[in-house]
Amino acid sequence: MNAPEDSPRSPVILSSLETPTLTKAELAELLFDRLGLNKRESKDMVEAFFEIVHGTLVEGQDVKLSSFGNFNIRRKAPRPGRNPRTGESIPIKARNVVTFHASHKLKSVVQGDTPVEGDFE
Repeated sequence: MNAPEDSPRSPVILSSLETPTLTKAELAELLFDRLGLNKRESKDMVEAFFEIVHGTLVEGQDVKLSSFGNFNIRRKAPRPGRNPRTGESIPIKARNVVTFHASHKLKSVVQGDTPVEGDFE
């Protein structure tokens, strides 16, 4: 059930504000509440989204989410390391890592410089 076009939309207030984690179950619940999808559709949509993001990153491609940010694959070179407990030198192998860079729009909203708009609901 969508809100009528002329009615103002209230910002999403997540129950997870008390904890630092937003779970897939909470995302599915928001889809259920806000879009009127049934619970199975909501859960499937959240799972499908993360499967697509995961699969794309595994293939070595970047993921760009408009007005949110970018997930990038970065290759880290091999380097010498040290066991902090023993002080022993150990080699650290080359590896791929995922980095996230928030968009300027998201950064602005998080800092409170820009009011929350429809894109973030």
